[in-house]
Amino acid sequence: MGIYAVEINGIYAVFGFCQMDKKYRDKKVKAIGNRIKQLRIDAGYGSYVEFGINNKLDPKQVWRLEAGAANFTIDTLLRILEIHDLSLNEFFRDLE
Repeated sequence: MGIYAVEINGIYAVFGFCQMDKKYRDKKVKAIGNRIKQLRIDAGYGSYVEFGINNKLDPKQVWRLEAGAANFTIDTLLRILEIHDLSLNEFFRDLE
């Protein structure tokens, strides 16, 4: 964990961040992508293009999410969950 202190006009702020192991991160992002892809398939969409177009998402972004090649936002994940009528708990329940 890295910690930084910043002083502005006599006021100090301390910031910390945690660096995640790249292999661990990549494995988790890939698992999330696989889950998103399986949800699409289970919903009857044969392709990420069809899914994207029907749900007003950029098909290229859908492909990148499914491939684990995108560092997506919480908003994007929540949109995917909304489409599939899932809660965060349901989405992450069996995800390792």
